[in-house]
Amino acid sequence: MRGNLQWPFPDKEVSSEFIKEVGHELGYEFPEDYIECARINNGSAVIPYYFKVKDDVKVFGTLLSFDKESDDYIIRVFNNYIDTLPKKMVPIVYDPAGNLICFDYKDHEENPIVVFWEHEGAWEKDMLMEEEGLTEEQAEERARENVFYVADSFTDFLNSLYEFDEDDM
Repeated sequence: MRGNLQWPFPDKEVSSEFIKEVGHELGYEFPEDYIECARINNGSAVIPYYFKVKDDVKVFGTLLSFDKESDDYIIRVFNNYIDTLPKKMVPIVYDPAGNLICFDYKDHEENPIVVFWEHEGAWEKDMLMEEEGLTEEQAEERARENVFYVADSFTDFLNSLYEFDEDDM
């Protein structure tokens, strides 16, 4: 994993076993590179924090926390967004605008990819079915319209983080 990242102000360190238990509670197996990072950098921001989604510059806010008392506790965040997030996605990072960086396990059960979920324009799937007469499958497809590929793995995601450059404007 990339060694030149700075993780200011992490929450209390947690055990790998606890992170794995949380993953199982959510119904997923977290990748080892994420477990190792989250164990030490629980709930922290990172420097550098810019990354690209297509040609747009995005910002890594904070890793979701494994502190049960935190508002950013990963299970709490997952449950808050479960009606809106597409199936087989698990949030792992907030951006400053309230969007989520997630693991996407759809078609990647063993090694989830990292995706960016944009909350703007996202609807609860039940509401889409009720108000627009969509089937569950159609509502799920609509929910995935707000999902954008970031990286093949958590390590690749961290490796893509960079300092802001005037050329990015």
